[in-house]
Amino acid sequence: MKPHLLPEDIEAFLHGKIPVTKAMEIRVESYEDDRLVITAPLAANHNHLGTAFGGSLAAIATLAGYALLWLELGDKEAHIVIRSSKVSYDRPVRGEIRAVCVRPAESTLTRFRKNYERSGKGRIKLGVTIVEEDNVCVDFEGIYVAIR
Repeated sequence: MKPHLLPEDIEAFLHGKIPVTKAMEIRVESYEDDRLVITAPLAANHNHLGTAFGGSLAAIATLAGYALLWLELGDKEAHIVIRSSKVSYDRPVRGEIRAVCVRPAESTLTRFRKNYERSGKGRIKLGVTIVEEDNVCVDFEGIYVAIR
C-alpha cells in the first residue's frame, strides 16, 4: 500500500516538479482516503473582473488530478501527463479557489495499476470540481496517462 504523505510533502513535490504552482500559491489543504483538496488564493489568480482567471482554474483542476494520480500510483519516477480534458465554467469564483479531486472507484484504480505494471503505461479518467460556498463553479474531467 502507498505511504500516506502529509499535505506539506505533497506541496513540496508539486512546487519542485511544476514551478508555476509556487507562483500560483498552490496549497494542499488535505489528502484523505477518498479525496485530495488543493487551494489557491484569488489574489494570485484573478482576472480583470476580480474573479478567478479561467486559465488558473483549468490549471488548478488539472493539477489536482495530476497530484491524486501521483499519490495513488506511488511511483516517484513515473511520468504523468494529461492527454485530454474537458472543462465547464458554470459560475465565477470570487474567493479562494478550492479544487476537489475525488478518488475513483477501487475497481478503476486496480485496472489502471494493472495496466501500468504490465505495460509500463496506464490511462485513467479523473474528475475535479472547483467549489465555492457549496456551489460547483467549475467541472473538470481529464484523461491522464502514467508512463514508467
